[in-house]
Amino acid sequence: MTNIPLDYETMRLIWWLLLGVLLIGFAIMDGFDLGIGTLLPFAAKTDEERRMLVNLIGPTWEGNQVWLILGGGAIFAAWPALYAVSFSGFYLAMIAILLALILRPVGFKFRSKVENTAWRSTWDWALFIGGFVPALIFGVAVGNVLLGVPFRFDNAMRIYYDGNFFGLLTPFALLCGLVSLTMLVAHGATVIVARVPGVVGERARSFGKIAALLSVVLFALAGVWLAFGINGYVVTSVQDVAGPSNPMLKTVTTGSGVWLENYTKHSWMLIAPVLGFAGMALSFIALHCRKGTLAFLCSSAGIFGIISTAGVSLFPFLLPSSVMPNASLTVWDASSSHLTLFIMLIATVIFLPLILLYTSWVYSVMRGPITKDSVDNTPNAY
Repeated sequence: MTNIPLDYETMRLIWWLLLGVLLIGFAIMDGFDLGIGTLLPFAAKTDEERRMLVNLIGPTWEGNQVWLILGGGAIFAAWPALYAVSFSGFYLAMIAILLALILRPVGFKFRSKVENTAWRSTWDWALFIGGFVPALIFGVAVGNVLLGVPFRFDNAMRIYYDGNFFGLLTPFALLCGLVSLTMLVAHGATVIVARVPGVVGERARSFGKIAALLSVVLFALAGVWLAFGINGYVVTSVQDVAGPSNPMLKTVTTGSGVWLENYTKHSWMLIAPVLGFAGMALSFIALHCRKGTLAFLCSSAGIFGIISTAGVSLFPFLLPSSVMPNASLTVWDASSSHLTLFIMLIATVIFLPLILLYTSWVYSVMRGPITKDSVDNTPNAY
């Protein structure tokens, strides 16, 4: 341990930040795929128009989804207790997301195999489900984290989850799901406006403006609800930030408005919600002015801000427990060992830049407008 250049506290904090980076990276990179899938039956009316949108995301969705795999892998390796509770407690929700995501590659591959209107329309709606369901459920999951999840430990530190799938669908969690959905629909619309000219881009622009405006309103409503209608969690004992990973070595209480305490203690954290509001609002303005690329950058900033708001509001909690608050998982008591975090950090420093470089190269190759002619003239088009 003494040969590790970074202390345990710093390593845990770095991995909390890296987890946020991976989740935000997924929301930005694969989020527009989900948004475009949700818009597919509405922004594109004819088979030719829908083929353009399918070919807009078809060549790159797999690479974008790597961010989700990286996020899941980071949770598994860096925060094993968080992985155990969340992936078991949210099991049915995760299955719903995975089944919806499976519809995407199947839809891309089979949609154009048969020249039949009913066949293609069925796969178009399958692609809609593949975008709509994950975009909604990811937000519902964040809402449940803010509410607290009904898990507990027994005397042998075995984890028990006392909830069920329908218990996740509370009004506040569904509101968070709508924030996620509108945010990603607006994000997807910016890509369509930037790369698909003509009537499809105009329809997407109209839907994107509505979604961006709704995301601002719903985000504000969620913030007010969180401040005055949701009990937050606070550690009331002294936590050893470099101590062993044992969640039961602390005491936790709940109270109204507690999730706002980080903003009063550290005013710089207000950057997160301000960026969330400003990014989505500026995305609305850019869409109104038909500036697709600028709108994409603004919506990316808005996504960064909205997800960061959830993260900094929760800190240091990773997953609060609603039935046994003392068992809540925090950054300081739910991580892997010091050595494990260090080895993973080295791997991340090596491979994350390679992923970013490869992603940049792919998008530079795939740049340019998507039109009927470009789809017809591409041998491997979907």
